[in-house]
Amino acid sequence: MADVAVELVLRSTRVITPEGTRAASVAVAGGKIAAVLPYEAEVPAGARLEDFGDDVLLPGLVDTHVHVNDPGRTEWEGFWTATRAAAAGGITTIIDMPLNSLPPTTTVGNLRVKQEVARTKAHVDVGFWGGALPDNVKDLRPLHDAGVYGFKCFLSPSGVDEFPLLDQEQLATSLAEITGFGGLLIVHAEDPHHLESAPQNPGPKYADFLASRPQDAENTAIQNLIDQAKRLDARVHVLHLSSASALPLIAAAKAEGVRITVESCPHFLTLTAEEVPDGATEFKCCPPIREAANQDVLWDALADGTIDCVVSDHSPSTADLKTGDFATAWGGISSLQLGLPAIWTEARRRGRTLEDVVRWMSTAPAALAGLAQKGAIEAGRDADFAVLAPEETFTVDPAELHHRNQVTAYAGKTLHGVVKSTWLRGAQIADHGTPTEPTGLLLERQN
Repeated sequence: MADVAVELVLRSTRVITPEGTRAASVAVAGGKIAAVLPYEAEVPAGARLEDFGDDVLLPGLVDTHVHVNDPGRTEWEGFWTATRAAAAGGITTIIDMPLNSLPPTTTVGNLRVKQEVARTKAHVDVGFWGGALPDNVKDLRPLHDAGVYGFKCFLSPSGVDEFPLLDQEQLATSLAEITGFGGLLIVHAEDPHHLESAPQNPGPKYADFLASRPQDAENTAIQNLIDQAKRLDARVHVLHLSSASALPLIAAAKAEGVRITVESCPHFLTLTAEEVPDGATEFKCCPPIREAANQDVLWDALADGTIDCVVSDHSPSTADLKTGDFATAWGGISSLQLGLPAIWTEARRRGRTLEDVVRWMSTAPAALAGLAQKGAIEAGRDADFAVLAPEETFTVDPAELHHRNQVTAYAGKTLHGVVKSTWLRGAQIADHGTPTEPTGLLLERQN
């Protein structure tokens, strides 16, 4: 960076770096972090100083599980609204899931359609996952070469006809292909046979819905995935884990050297089955929000590293699809703008630190996707930051969310952690919840 002049210095008494939290001044040049300097370091001539006082400067969050649904189901969400919500919530990079948009990201041509739609609407940096379907094995390597970060598959019905599930034989075929070029498979792991045999009682009762998505469905699918990954020495990632009883399987696989990582989501870590009112389908997601005792075990697994990261699984829909019947309502929780304060609120209650939250929500997701330029405040990385007032609180008002459809399971909750501003490559992209004009870039996986 020596040949690029420092144009900006961000100063705080609490800067979260890979070495810990300390008072520091962060020098920015050419959109990159030039240096992390002592707090009292002299500001270079011509550089602007932004002093955040005691507010915490942390690396911009990386959310690798976002359903933007654009184009095709843009009335559910879109790149403009989703990335505004991300910016307001301290997220500087998202990776878009390959389904719920039309077309799905299952061919290079479809990827190019999505990129073209996103190009002028992105308030944060945007990358893309590809999709693995029964009939697109031939498309996987071209998608990899075109820059997708990996491939998503479902082992149970996805909820949309254009994205069918993989059976075990199809999973083996796709996984062998992806492993052959060093790719990553990310998996919605619920076993369809367990789901089919579970009691099906439609209606407004959350207990009935919860019984229809048993932990055994997750556990069996995860064990099958572990077996396949072990056989092929494949790299796999379990999406949105909600079953605590799957954790011993995962821990044992990791101890054996199986290349498996795992995420969970704010809703599994902050909401409980006991608090879901009947008919309140804004709480519906698959796999489901489980009981408080299950949640305690998920937090233990985050603490010991069995669960690697926390991402939103932001899966919005129009309000009319959230019918009062848990069997027919769209399954998905909107939380893109609220993930950081939701997780911080619960983390602080459980004695965890903001350094933990940064590891789960920035560093680990960046590592999962291979985003070497994201996820930490250190020299050479992108100058992506969130400024957080961790002791301040606010009450969630859906009308203040930038999501296209302001339906949220967090309505009325009082949360700790107010995002004061968000910065992308050294430029402020949100101020007290108000985003600026879009300056996000489209990202592609680097070899």
